[in-house]
Amino acid sequence: MNDILKMIQSGARVVDVRTPGEYIDGHLAGSVNIPLNEIPARIGEFEGSQSTVVCCASGIRSNKAANILRQQGINCLDAGSWLNLKGIVNVNV
Repeated sequence: MNDILKMIQSGARVVDVRTPGEYIDGHLAGSVNIPLNEIPARIGEFEGSQSTVVCCASGIRSNKAANILRQQGINCLDAGSWLNLKGIVNVNV
């Protein structure tokens, strides 16, 4: 988790890959919601980004998203559950 915290402190974009409904129910402030099934079609939004941290509810979807992004050459870390980020960043809505 230290690598993830350092990446976020350095300005990494946090992408929550849950559904919009899940995201609305609670998320990390400043995170962006891009559901897992939309990642391939929206890969262009990640290109040129310094780094990305992905999260979801349990870690399954974020792991899949991280693999997709890494295969496209995107610097990405998988944070697992967004609640993990809430715990280390201590900021949520």
